[in-house]
Amino acid sequence: MSQLADMSPIKDVLLEVKNLKTYYPIKGGFLRKEIGAVKAVDDISFEIRKGETLGLVGESGCGKSTAGRTILRLLEPTDGQIIFDGKDITNVRGTSLRKIRQDFQMVFQDPYASLNPMMMVGNLVSEPIRNYFKRNENELKTEVMELLTKVGLPEDAYYKYPHEFSGGQRQRIGIARSLALRPKLIIADEPVSALDVSVQSQVLNLLKDLQEEFELTFLFIAHDLSVVKHMSDRIGVMYLGGLVEVADKKDIYSEPLHPYTQALISAIPEPDPRKKKERIILEGDVPSPINPPSGCTFHPRCRHAMPECQQVKPALKEVKPGHRVACHLY
Repeated sequence: MSQLADMSPIKDVLLEVKNLKTYYPIKGGFLRKEIGAVKAVDDISFEIRKGETLGLVGESGCGKSTAGRTILRLLEPTDGQIIFDGKDITNVRGTSLRKIRQDFQMVFQDPYASLNPMMMVGNLVSEPIRNYFKRNENELKTEVMELLTKVGLPEDAYYKYPHEFSGGQRQRIGIARSLALRPKLIIADEPVSALDVSVQSQVLNLLKDLQEEFELTFLFIAHDLSVVKHMSDRIGVMYLGGLVEVADKKDIYSEPLHPYTQALISAIPEPDPRKKKERIILEGDVPSPINPPSGCTFHPRCRHAMPECQQVKPALKEVKPGHRVACHLY
């Protein structure tokens, strides 16, 4: 559901991430002391308003999935704040965290690995409900069958096992499971990247329909720019663990400001062969997140790099209404 026309500066914020960091320690030596860290997510800040979809894009290994899992508290943050529905959940644990988790769910990338092959679909989808609510078996079965119908699966799927379904159908099962507790936020971690192109659009359109029906908010993680454009209201671009640009999707695609975003947009194929399009080729490889470059992490590959870029890390600042970019050019 597009929220662009309805979006105003005072619209409620459901999720706010402040200076979030997630580092993986590297241990070595006889005593297994910490000798370094993989800076998977390195100081990112953004917000998601109720009812909107924020797309998170970037190359493989840039920290998108780690950010999503940290927000859900599947991974422990190294630093920063996660504020969900007005509550700081950064350090919440135990029973309090379990209660909060009812309001946010995840759709995983791999529909084959994310479903227990030993459980029938009915049990897979009903398991979250059993964990949180008391329902008799008839109520539970009716509720699960309604969910299966809403995601486009027949009711007899209730008695089948995951191996009896295709990849697209398995992802629909995962989506039904994520809806079981009627969450406010769903983090979709590349939900269609493992699926055939022929079924990707069906699953994406299903997600948009469910968003409208269940009044959902999405953090949509992907590396396919066309998929993100179709799904998102706003887009955040990540590079080497950091956010380099956040803007409305129309601005990102029509007027990208960061040199990295410009390179990504230039890589989108042009369907009209008569139109000529400049292709920006990035030189070199993505630096290691163990030892990222000083200053702006993108400066070794940037065609506009200045001496300042090597020394000072640019802050993500607003250069146009609703358009933030981390670059010394602005």
